Amino acid sequence: MFEHDPTDPHEVGLNADRLAAVPAFFAENYLDTGKLPCMATLISRNGEIALEDYRGTTEFSGSTPIGPETIFRIYSMTKPITSLAAMMLFEEGKLRLDHDVARYIPEFADVEVFDSGSREDYKTRKPDRPMKVLDLFTHTSGLTYGFMMQSEVDALYRKEKIGRPDETLQEMAKRLAKLPLECSPGDEWWYSHSTDVLGAIVEIVSGMELDQFFRERITGPLGMDDTDFWVPEDKIDRLMACYERHPITGEVTQSDGAGRASKAYSKRPKLLNGGGGLVSTVRDYHRFCLMLLRGGTLDDARIISPKTWEFMRQNHLPGGQTIRDMGRSLFSEVITGGTGFGLGGSVVTDVVDTQQPGSEGTFSWGGLASTFFWIDPEEEIIGIQMTQLMPSSTYPMRPQFQQLAYSAIDW
Repeated sequence: MFEHDPTDPHEVGLNADRLAAVPAFFAENYLDTGKLPCMATLISRNGEIALEDYRGTTEFSGSTPIGPETIFRIYSMTKPITSLAAMMLFEEGKLRLDHDVARYIPEFADVEVFDSGSREDYKTRKPDRPMKVLDLFTHTSGLTYGFMMQSEVDALYRKEKIGRPDETLQEMAKRLAKLPLECSPGDEWWYSHSTDVLGAIVEIVSGMELDQFFRERITGPLGMDDTDFWVPEDKIDRLMACYERHPITGEVTQSDGAGRASKAYSKRPKLLNGGGGLVSTVRDYHRFCLMLLRGGTLDDARIISPKTWEFMRQNHLPGGQTIRDMGRSLFSEVITGGTGFGLGGSVVTDVVDTQQPGSEGTFSWGGLASTFFWIDPEEEIIGIQMTQLMPSSTYPMRPQFQQLAYSAIDW
């Protein structure tokens, strides 16, 4: 869904030449050099699209160009949507941030913290306090991800095959509760399955599976018709391929095929991954961001209140710390300096410490296959970038995107 063609950049205080330099930079440095198969770019200001650009193809050496209809795996850009779903239930009084997670998933009442040993033989201790719902929003729950390759706990996740496709979201959450935590809740920031557990709570509290909740309460009302956990038959040809770059050899291989060659998205999955399972388009995700920028409303749809959105984009890390201050995780989707964490995404707390232009209160996050968004309420700017290369830390595309975009501001 797209109401009109991009507006004249000058009408929203942006320099047309500098704005045009944004996609040109990525074409010259990433597409022409063979590092990426494509790049989609969207920048809006004051709710008006000033730049929408699609370059490259759906596969390396392919002939099908990407465009507004191209469907991307957005992975962790699912997290803000799941977090929003939980805050909608919060607004209805059906959950609180200070509630114990065990109130909704009793298995978490007995969760312990890894103390010593190896994944084969280890000792645990009791946490200093129970895991709270807030900890799930902010990744301070003590949970982690198996792909970290950083600790004995993430090795246990791999051993136990956390995230396997033959179980439901609630089943996965219950299995997570049987494994030790990296730390006591609230002590450290670990990028993690926290949002998956939050998604399980959304299902439990609402009585709906997560995809149904999204369609009925968020993506449906917002007209995000191409955003879901799978791609139906009549749209599957629009799904582009996904690639992965080996961290040592640098070799790039295809991790999932385009269209009907996709092994992961051609049918509804059993595991509705609330932390990273959605696919979407640039235009769909812009509607989500625009709803937030406008205080929870888009067209005739009221999703949340403006005060709830304002609350979500505050830094909720303990004592006003940044991700860098309390982060033990080696992986983050954003710069960790000068950046705290809100309810579902990162929040800029100190522009100077981020080492690039921007605004305090900017809310952002990205996905594993190099998708990214940010919402700057002060400048009323939304930026969205999509391609399909894992991991997202391969190239410094996100800070480059932002520094180029902010250089286009005239007034």
